[in-house]
Amino acid sequence: MIIPLLQIVDLLLSVLLWIIIIQAILSWLVAFNVVNTHNDFVRQVLFALSRMTEPLYRPIRRIMPDFGALDFSPLVVLLIIQILRSIVLPAVARAAIGG
Repeated sequence: MIIPLLQIVDLLLSVLLWIIIIQAILSWLVAFNVVNTHNDFVRQVLFALSRMTEPLYRPIRRIMPDFGALDFSPLVVLLIIQILRSIVLPAVARAAIGG
């Protein structure tokens, strides 16, 4: 019963991982003027990605020191996701199976 639930959680964490990676790449493209933010589609994609990830970044930004223009909160969130996927979920699965 719990294994399918853990698979869904793993899938959601994987999707979130890709959302953060896409947001980072898109923000770099905007920073280097490769992508124009005056384009409505680009602006809407950036806005949507920001709305999805900002609740995850906000608590980390409160804890981490200010590094000026560098924002390490996406990196911290990616690290937390990887820890959850590689350590926590397998441990929960093993505990649920009883081994």
